[in-house]
Amino acid sequence: MQQRLANRTPFYYGWVILAAAGSAIFVRNAAASLTIAVFVYPLSEELGWSRTLISGAAAAGGLAATFASPLVGWLIDRYGARAVLTTSVVVLCISTMLLRWSDVTLTLLGFTIPWLFYIGYGTGRVIFSSPVQIGAAVVVSRWFIRLRGRTNGILNISHSVGMTLFPLIASFVIAQRGWQDAWFVLSVLVFVVALLPVALLISDNPEALGLRPDGDEEEPADDDTEGAPQIDASEEPDWTSAEARRTATLWLFALATGLLFLMQAGTNTHSAAFFQDQGLGTVTAGFGISFNAIFLGVGSGVWGWIVEKAPVRFVMMAVALVMATASFLFTTTNTAVEALAYSALFGFGLGGMLTVPPVAYADYYGRRSLGTIRGITEPFTTFGQAVGVMIPGLVFDYISEESYMPFFIAAGCIGLVTAIISLFATPPRHKATD
Repeated sequence: MQQRLANRTPFYYGWVILAAAGSAIFVRNAAASLTIAVFVYPLSEELGWSRTLISGAAAAGGLAATFASPLVGWLIDRYGARAVLTTSVVVLCISTMLLRWSDVTLTLLGFTIPWLFYIGYGTGRVIFSSPVQIGAAVVVSRWFIRLRGRTNGILNISHSVGMTLFPLIASFVIAQRGWQDAWFVLSVLVFVVALLPVALLISDNPEALGLRPDGDEEEPADDDTEGAPQIDASEEPDWTSAEARRTATLWLFALATGLLFLMQAGTNTHSAAFFQDQGLGTVTAGFGISFNAIFLGVGSGVWGWIVEKAPVRFVMMAVALVMATASFLFTTTNTAVEALAYSALFGFGLGGMLTVPPVAYADYYGRRSLGTIRGITEPFTTFGQAVGVMIPGLVFDYISEESYMPFFIAAGCIGLVTAIISLFATPPRHKATD
């Protein structure tokens, strides 16, 4: 089917791949930290759950994704991104539907265990953090080389749109019908938007359909653009996963990415509650989430263009500095204008956090083993998210007398450390052989 569509499409079929992968990235926001953020307040108020208990489901899912990611990467290389993404969409739909019955609990030794909530949201976080994130970025990076930065940026714009719409839809349904119906609506949205595109349209690489990356019909002309080198299919690097594992750059970039996701998960999950704790109200909290998501989309496009022009490690350093600055500024939030401005700045940084690493791995190590290589590095991301989502809740509940301020200070410091680490992630080189 993909072959027939590719032959009949009047433009490069890679753009169809990008749209189909984008549909999966869009719907994964059913399990996003900004989506659960709008459920934290009603769940804690109606069910009496602590914020640590609620964020624990995201942490559990993140830890599970840490162990699942290497297998997911191998499955993508072995069976293809289409199979992995299709299965992921189905599982995400079911797990989101289960959250309608989050109030089904188990009491054990005097402790209330929201086991269905943990299964539903934890599973959703695994899908969010591992197969969809890896699969979509890998298939887009295989179809595009010279345009890899921009197309990964566009891919993350679809995430930005989902980040904006899913919390808004959930907030509206919660206000009108309650949180149970909100989960049901989100599950239907997952099914309707993404299942058919990923199941019917995705092909794993252009060569399988007789095409070339970027839609080139012949070798592209040399480009003397100052900055990062322009790579085409004839000169792209070709590393096996075993070779990549032996380079320091792989682990430095994985560590830097994991630290940024730690900052992201903690801030996004608790941002709405933080703004309400500051006395700014639910409307400001909702707009803060929206500004974060909107500027993530803006940032995705901007960082995607920049990473095609400048060395990737310097771009990653700049992303870390933007996120660090926003984290420090959150500690000064007293007005609605400040909340929106700092959310926008943080979201702009998140656009780079999502766009730059996939481009770096593909540019540094090539397309052949990209799924497995991403599977090796993704545990740093998922572990960072799992830890990050828990830290603000622990700080709020047990350390700082119901304040998130120590977390934001620590997050800013982590961003500065990440900027330094990024500088040392130089392009890897094959060792010379006799």
